[in-house]
Amino acid sequence: MQVVLTVPKLACSACVETIAQAVRQRDPQAQVEADPKTKQVRIVSAQTDTDWRQVLAQVGYPPA
Repeated sequence: MQVVLTVPKLACSACVETIAQAVRQRDPQAQVEADPKTKQVRIVSAQTDTDWRQVLAQVGYPPA
């Protein structure tokens, strides 16, 4: 399943790394891409949209 989320606080490469680490902790097999310019995070995983929204909010990057 692919999930695309808009994350308004996504601003730099450190933000991208924080998000990527949080995703990999939840699902080590997940593919994650984040772009600070578009504020988009794309996650390919078996987890649901709701799961990823919770994970990102827990690390300080709540999706819009």
